[in-house]
Amino acid sequence: MNRRELFASIRRRKSYLCVGLDSDLNRIPKHLLSDPDPIFAFNKAIIDATKDLCVAYKPNIAFYEAMGASGWESLAKTLDYIPDTHFTIADAKRGDIGNTSKLYARAFFENMNFDSITVAPYMGSDSVQPFLEFENKWVILLALTSNKGSQNFQFGIQDGDVALYEKVMRTAQDWGTADQMMFVCGATHPEKFKALRAIAPDNFFLVPGIGAQGGDLAKVSEYGMNDHCGLLVNSSRGIIYAGSDEDFAEKARASAQKLQLQMAEILEQKFG
Repeated sequence: MNRRELFASIRRRKSYLCVGLDSDLNRIPKHLLSDPDPIFAFNKAIIDATKDLCVAYKPNIAFYEAMGASGWESLAKTLDYIPDTHFTIADAKRGDIGNTSKLYARAFFENMNFDSITVAPYMGSDSVQPFLEFENKWVILLALTSNKGSQNFQFGIQDGDVALYEKVMRTAQDWGTADQMMFVCGATHPEKFKALRAIAPDNFFLVPGIGAQGGDLAKVSEYGMNDHCGLLVNSSRGIIYAGSDEDFAEKARASAQKLQLQMAEILEQKFG
């Protein structure tokens, strides 16, 4: 899915919502545990309840890796079930020396056919470049993350007066185009979005931190949108764990719809 197609999907669904499938066997409703594949049963219900309200799904790979072989099977079935009309993100945060990154890229782009993958930039350009060699696939580079520990390194000053997250974004502009690279920019830093957009005017931002982490959708949208929206706003726990009983899917839908209605209003104001 290219940038034009992604924006068309956003306009069509009146939404730039990404639903994070952080599916934890210890948190899903108890009645699903008797299913042969409870994680897939949970994901299937969440997808059915939200697919008309969102444009993307983001499985966090750790929740599947932790279960061993059965987790990978659940992930594969989940990917097969996500409609082709939706953008898929492997939230894997990979990034290693070149030959290793190339194998990670093959795993997620060729074997599992994700549209995109989150990548850590700490090891530099040669650890990111192998992911950029795949046609019609996206790298989503960690820049300014939403977690508390982002203060430890990302705000460190480089080259006189530039924060590390800024240097990452500026440097990465030379690695790939806005048609193949996005940036992770956390919603818990809404005051930074005007400056972030100035650094990367054309790139999409994947924005975690809305919902359970308390990010401000209105402020992120005001300062972060560009002329093709340029935002994929993720909510994971706030949607998929909105309910814990047999009506969990209905509760998830209600939570997703609340965000989607806000997004529809913002998009109408921005694009008509």
